Amino acid sequence: MALKTDVLNTYKKIDEAYVDELLAKEIAANNKKIVVLDDDPTGVQTVHDISVYTNWSKDSIMKGFLEENKLFYVMTNSRGFTAEETTKAHKDIAAVVDEVSKETGIEYVFISRSDSTLRGHYPLETVLLREAYEQSTGKPIDGEIMCPFFKEGGRFTIDDVHYVKYGDDLVPAAETEFAKDKTFGYTKSNIREYVEEKTKGAFKAEDVTSISLEDIHDMNFDKIEAQLMEVKDFNKIIVNSIDYVDIKVFCVALYRAMAKGKVFMFRTAAGIVKVMGGVTDQPLLTRDQMVVKETTNGGIIVVGSHTDKTTKQVEMLKENKNIMFVELDATLVKDEEAFKKEVDRCLALEEEYISAGKTVCVYTTRALITADTGDKEDDLRLSVKISDAVQSLVGRLSIVPSFVIAKGGITSSDVGTKALAVQKANVLGQIKPGIPVWQTGDESKFPLTPYVIFPGNVGEISTLKEAAEVLMA
Repeated sequence: MALKTDVLNTYKKIDEAYVDELLAKEIAANNKKIVVLDDDPTGVQTVHDISVYTNWSKDSIMKGFLEENKLFYVMTNSRGFTAEETTKAHKDIAAVVDEVSKETGIEYVFISRSDSTLRGHYPLETVLLREAYEQSTGKPIDGEIMCPFFKEGGRFTIDDVHYVKYGDDLVPAAETEFAKDKTFGYTKSNIREYVEEKTKGAFKAEDVTSISLEDIHDMNFDKIEAQLMEVKDFNKIIVNSIDYVDIKVFCVALYRAMAKGKVFMFRTAAGIVKVMGGVTDQPLLTRDQMVVKETTNGGIIVVGSHTDKTTKQVEMLKENKNIMFVELDATLVKDEEAFKKEVDRCLALEEEYISAGKTVCVYTTRALITADTGDKEDDLRLSVKISDAVQSLVGRLSIVPSFVIAKGGITSSDVGTKALAVQKANVLGQIKPGIPVWQTGDESKFPLTPYVIFPGNVGEISTLKEAAEVLMA
């Protein structure tokens, strides 16, 4: 049942300054490196001045471990992988991370950062990381922390039910379009029941530990710590949360439990990463902070996401008459020759517009294309083929755009790694709440170009238009 957003104001206020002071001490006392495995590039949507590595070579992981920052991101793009591909990637990453840990003497914690609307390869990814960690370190992982809270996107967990904000309503996640995902769909909004559903009964709903909003808002650190101390055998912990200060209260207790030897794995959205890493707040980015190389060329916006929210955002973007629009007919994807000609047509139009100083938006046909075989992995392969075409519309550009915006998780991953060939990026911050901006590295196709990673499921209907206009100003 949907709730009204008014419920968010009914809980006791927390003394955030006091909690910040406690948390800072706990973070300072913990010397473990937080390695965030991100299944698409949108997971940096809460942080700034943090490194993102787009590969897991030993050199990249070593650089991450030796940074002063408490955390770094490894972008896996596994939401665009088959189960077999994500299995290989996670085993490889875990092996390299442990090798570097042993060489540097720095212990580590894995966060599996995934979708705030509960999509992704779960429980596969954390099971793989658990097995690798326990085998490499000899230490059992006591529990898995489930925290899909993401305030910027309107994702809140109340009484163990995860909600998605639509206007003045909080809609249970399983009643949204995201739960109907062809590859990663689910039917339960209660995280206890979601765990049981996804693990096929291996973990029962009644055995999941729940950290309540009441205990959090009472700042009952001791009780929360005691709950964490009792968790064992990789059982699950739900963090109910409606604001960042809730996560801060939980993390004080979490760090205290970790200091007493408890070991945890994390399956979370972006919110808790910021808090665990002690990343400060900063204002939204201005154009001057993002554009460091002025050019008379236009920018490019590429849209691959098929969510209803994205479609509405593109329609509003069309209100800006200074943006040119090119539609890629994705229905041709099953005809290789016809699809190739279609991609070439779009590329030619893009180059014409960008060189004339106009910003261009290339978007795929809004209809969702399926393989018609009934096999989820066939559908995924088809969507990857479309995404490859979309990223090539950036990767094959012969002129440098003034900025790049990619809409959708898989699309933004492919544009970042394949089209722009980024190996390491610096997260500048956010252009709008929950919408991160990378500054591309010297090794990339377009060095020092602002790259906006716009999740498919984030923002109001006007947000894509507003973000583009910040960069076009």
